[in-house]
Amino acid sequence: MEALRQDDPRRFGPYTTLARVRESAVAVHFLARGADRGDLAVVTAARPALASVPAFRRRFRSEARTAERLAGGPVPQPDVSPEGDGLWTATAYVPAVTLSEAIGLAGPLPERAVRVLGAGLAGTLSRVHASGAVFQGLAPGTVLLAEDGPRLTAFGPLGAAAHAEAREGGQLSVRLGYLTPEQVEGQEAGPASDLFVLGLLLAYAATGTTPLADGPAEEAAERIAHGSAELGSVPVGLRALVAGCLSKDPAGRPTAGSVAAELAPEGAADRAQGGWLPAVLAAAVTDQAARARAPEPPAGPVDDGPRVPPVEDRTPTDGVPTGAALPDGGAPGHVVPPGGGHDGDPGEDSRTTRFLGTGARTPGSDRATAQLTLPEEVTNAAPPRLPAAVPPPAQPYAYPAFTAAPPDLPAAAPPAAAPRTGPVTGRRALLTAVAAGAAGLVLGGAAVAALGSDGSASATTDEKPAAEPRPALPGRPPEPRWTYARPAKAPAPLTAGVWQDRLLVLTDTAGATAVDLRTGRKVWERADAAGAQSVLTAGEDLCFLAAPTEFLWLSPEDGRIRHRVRFVDQFVGVPDMKVAPLTGQSGSVLWFTGSHTVTVRAPKPKKGKKRGKDTQVVKAYFFAYDVVRREEVWRVAVPAGRAPGTPAYRLIAARNADLVVRQDAGTLTPADVRAGQGKAVFRCFDRTTGKPLWNRRFGTVAPGGAAAGDQEGRLFGAVGDDLGAFETGSGKPLWTLNGTASSVFGTPVAAGALLHTTNRDQEVGAVERATGKVLWRRSTEVPAGDGCPALTLSGSGRTLLAADASQVTAFAAADGRRLWKFQDIGAPAPDGAAVTAPYRVLAAGKTSVVVQRERAFYAFPVE
Repeated sequence: MEALRQDDPRRFGPYTTLARVRESAVAVHFLARGADRGDLAVVTAARPALASVPAFRRRFRSEARTAERLAGGPVPQPDVSPEGDGLWTATAYVPAVTLSEAIGLAGPLPERAVRVLGAGLAGTLSRVHASGAVFQGLAPGTVLLAEDGPRLTAFGPLGAAAHAEAREGGQLSVRLGYLTPEQVEGQEAGPASDLFVLGLLLAYAATGTTPLADGPAEEAAERIAHGSAELGSVPVGLRALVAGCLSKDPAGRPTAGSVAAELAPEGAADRAQGGWLPAVLAAAVTDQAARARAPEPPAGPVDDGPRVPPVEDRTPTDGVPTGAALPDGGAPGHVVPPGGGHDGDPGEDSRTTRFLGTGARTPGSDRATAQLTLPEEVTNAAPPRLPAAVPPPAQPYAYPAFTAAPPDLPAAAPPAAAPRTGPVTGRRALLTAVAAGAAGLVLGGAAVAALGSDGSASATTDEKPAAEPRPALPGRPPEPRWTYARPAKAPAPLTAGVWQDRLLVLTDTAGATAVDLRTGRKVWERADAAGAQSVLTAGEDLCFLAAPTEFLWLSPEDGRIRHRVRFVDQFVGVPDMKVAPLTGQSGSVLWFTGSHTVTVRAPKPKKGKKRGKDTQVVKAYFFAYDVVRREEVWRVAVPAGRAPGTPAYRLIAARNADLVVRQDAGTLTPADVRAGQGKAVFRCFDRTTGKPLWNRRFGTVAPGGAAAGDQEGRLFGAVGDDLGAFETGSGKPLWTLNGTASSVFGTPVAAGALLHTTNRDQEVGAVERATGKVLWRRSTEVPAGDGCPALTLSGSGRTLLAADASQVTAFAAADGRRLWKFQDIGAPAPDGAAVTAPYRVLAAGKTSVVVQRERAFYAFPVE
């Protein structure tokens, strides 16, 4: 605990701050006094840079609401900041030490203390499971030992970034908690998963080491899934129970209620009466309470001076236990603040109790990810002040940290002592990075190549393919084959497209850029292709770009423009044509809409009458154009859209004989909206001649509702909260996939016999296209927002990727196994604002995808 600093807030709502308890990379924790002077609380205040991130705020408040619903007993009742009053929570101060601190101070606990601990935790698990939730985040650093029994740190929003430290080279290493056999195998966690973790915790409390989970993470994951636990050091009276909890088969594990009853039939609270902690721990808790309740707070504010040496001067901290003991035996405030942590370990308590899926469905858990790497190109300020890590007093409990290091340098090697010459991690960049974890995301990108100042991938600038990535820990994203970022001085990309699985082509207002898909190396830039808004393939040897007033054909070798067709020259009879975004492409033919304005002269007046005024009328057309032959295939007149008059069509299905389109809602005229009565109108055209075949509505699919079609004549559309399938020829309903009151389905993706679905509950899934039978459904575990994840299928069809404003989540397309999640930090803008652009995924061949977030691009290997 230390004195308040000059710029520290003096009040949070009704709470008056007394001292700093600790700080982490993402939050500052204050000892505070409530309205009643006898009430002490710990206020956990998110740093302003994080509090301004929408995803962080949503997750923070969502988990705080969950905490309120499940509060009671060992789970605290948080006081959450009202809207508009910053972002903080307050919980009653409880003197306690974490389990990991206790092991460091006193060694393994006696059997009686282990029984009280296990009974208290199992009782909490039983109550949580009864509510339909899964309790995640149990670890030695999230379990508190208080005088009256065990407690749990509150479940804050800092989830995946619980244990973070800055590393040399602008990297952030994230240490996580326990895995279970089912998670290692790619299955979802359920109540039985909590019992497996409880077994690990009980063994750790009784012996000071963790069976199966100690050592390198990849080896630990293998042992957890297939190894046998060595329990010889566990007391005989506990051995059978711990072995049952550690059963590989979830069905073979006991229930939480039965564990609580076996460990303490009279109840954990009764058994804890009269003292349950060893003397050294009881003294530490008593001393902590005395210091926290001292009559006067520490001396007045002090300057916010440096608190830790630069990153390069620090001793590596790989392998530090999550709850390593502090030199003073543990600072006060080991209580229950969301995102809390013990002194000296940034965000220690932030990987805390997380209740998922308290509604009708329980989203599956993530398999842990272990590494977030910050690209150096976006980090150029002084290193953040992070609490210094301390040497481990005991064997690490579970997951060691993973750090990105060159392939020939072990991750745990000490950083070089020489002064750094390259960019270092900036405070704002680090905070933005940890915001990814704060949103409840698994952070991705191990050993990401550092970005050079020209935006090229400095680690992969030769012509050789990138090295094969090392075996990935389950849940962690694969190592990107390369990364590429547009320089900050360049305009943001207008669009990006993959050409022939060879080039990534980017366009902006200054020109077009091509990046080699094998190496991430910039191949060429062309300023005379500025403003293009679509990237397509034009045969085997040319790249096609669609600009607002012309079509361009570029050489893939050097970007030189081979052909240029201006609309005014190509499309006779449509002068000054305005073109909407392209409708779609199939083979060498693309479709688009265009319009122009004509003057209709007033009719000749009758004798003695004045001539009327001429009128301006918009004429619109739907075009088919062959990009290989560079000629118009057909055009057909269509109704004009909202002023300035060009209707925008979106391709719903391109079949052998016809194509189905729908006009974008934003280009419908008021008359169209009234005539549609809240329903979308779909149009069908003959693919060969362009002849209009029919206009039709399907159920109650709205003008802006999600819709897609397939080759068999089916149309799939969002119908209220459901997803409906219709026969396009007749409009007849075929099947309905029911949603929830808040689901609202997004655009599905057809693949073979499957239809992959997405909805606003942040769920993706697969159904049989012909029948609508649900095959699987999984949650991305992103806090629900306004949009649905956008789906992309890899070139092989084996991996389904869901992208939204928060992350990219990869699933096995066949059975929905959650493979990995990825989130970068984004490049801070010059004014310090974090990047909020959504992610986009581009399939690049059968074994790669490119993930884009505004200026940053990552090439990932996929199946």
